[in-house]
Amino acid sequence: MNNTFEVVADTIAEECEVARDRITPDSHVVEDLGLDSLAFLDLCYALDTKLHIKLPFEQWVNDINAGKIDAKAHFVLRNLVSEIDKVIATSKP
Repeated sequence: MNNTFEVVADTIAEECEVARDRITPDSHVVEDLGLDSLAFLDLCYALDTKLHIKLPFEQWVNDINAGKIDAKAHFVLRNLVSEIDKVIATSKP
C-alpha cells in the first residue's frame, strides 16, 4: 500500500488504541478493529489535521444512509485509503 495507508494505520493505532500489527489493508474498521462511530469521527478529525485535508465524513454518512455507498466495503481500509487519496488529490493547489 502507499504512504497514506501508513498514516491512516498509525493514526488508528494512536487515536483508537488498536495494536498496529492488527491493522492491515484488508481490515474493516468496525468489524476487525472495533471502531464505533465516535472513534471513526475522532479518526477523521485526526487525519484531517495530519494530512491537511477535510474528509467528507458527513457526505459519507449521508451516502451510506441513502444506499449510495456499501458500508461494508467502504470501511475496509484499502477502500477507505483510496477515498482519502482522492480527497488529497483534489485538495492540492
